[in-house]
Amino acid sequence: MSVQQSITSFDDIHELFRQTALEFQKYQEENRRKSEEADRRSKEADRKLEQYIKEGARLRKELHKKISALGSRIGDIVENMIGGNIVGKFRVFGYEITQHSRRSVFKNNKLGISGQVDMFLEDGEVAILIEVKTTLETADVRQHIERLQKYRRYADAKGDKRRFIGAVAGAVAEEEAMNFAHENGMYVIIQSGDAVEIITPPEGFVAKEW
Repeated sequence: MSVQQSITSFDDIHELFRQTALEFQKYQEENRRKSEEADRRSKEADRKLEQYIKEGARLRKELHKKISALGSRIGDIVENMIGGNIVGKFRVFGYEITQHSRRSVFKNNKLGISGQVDMFLEDGEVAILIEVKTTLETADVRQHIERLQKYRRYADAKGDKRRFIGAVAGAVAEEEAMNFAHENGMYVIIQSGDAVEIITPPEGFVAKEW
């Protein structure tokens, strides 16, 4: 019996309630099924998202390790090339380098000073502190200025009265970085083929002493 059909007896009313109850039960079951399916899909989506996040984190970690290893390797290559013939290059500018060292570490706990100089060239009363980068950027020049300032304080605490000159080097160097280095009285060294060269400073250039 449908709702539109005439109700002529108590049995008709009973049948109407029964059919309504059945329809309501079907409606509830369908709703529950749809809800369970939505919940299953939501959980599956959360599981896949969690997998993607974990995999993304793993790939980023692996990439970071590879980049770090590559950066370290390239840094060693650049430092080796620079250390190979940089002594002779500085003679053109009047420096007679008597000895040189790589990765010179300095530290003074009392002053809270620490750092590392990639290349340290010595010429009697003058020392040239070189920062080496695979790609030289302006930020690297700024950091080297800070490093030179710290080294000056470190040397003063030791009674080292030598004059310190700064230089920056890179396999590739941004023009802005080179200009900024020259403006701050630092030499610029770049890779040229299998060797290295010191960029001729602009007219009026005076090497700054720290």
